[in-house]
Amino acid sequence: MAAHQLVSGPACCPDGLAQPIDRDAAEDLAHLLKAVADPTRLQLLALIRTSPNAEACVCDLTDPVGLSQPTVSHHLKTLVDAGILTKDKRGYWTWYTLVPDRLTEIGAIF
Repeated sequence: MAAHQLVSGPACCPDGLAQPIDRDAAEDLAHLLKAVADPTRLQLLALIRTSPNAEACVCDLTDPVGLSQPTVSHHLKTLVDAGILTKDKRGYWTWYTLVPDRLTEIGAIF
């Protein structure tokens, strides 16, 4: 029988919504959830997660979502700012990678 690992929510509310949270924690949590509450951003996360090495550059993501490079870059910046993705500049392109622990935190909210 495998041991259960306790999963915490984000720093603003490690118990998720299992107890009341104050206004500051609610605002932090809303910022995080707003980052993923967008159809394009969800598509981008799925594309990156299923890409080789779970990483992708903007050039790999524009065609699948049918948006321009500046628009995709804006969405990726929002995900980076929320701590859901990291970025690594390699020459001309920036490569984006998921932050698995952050996704686990989001899943622990509810």
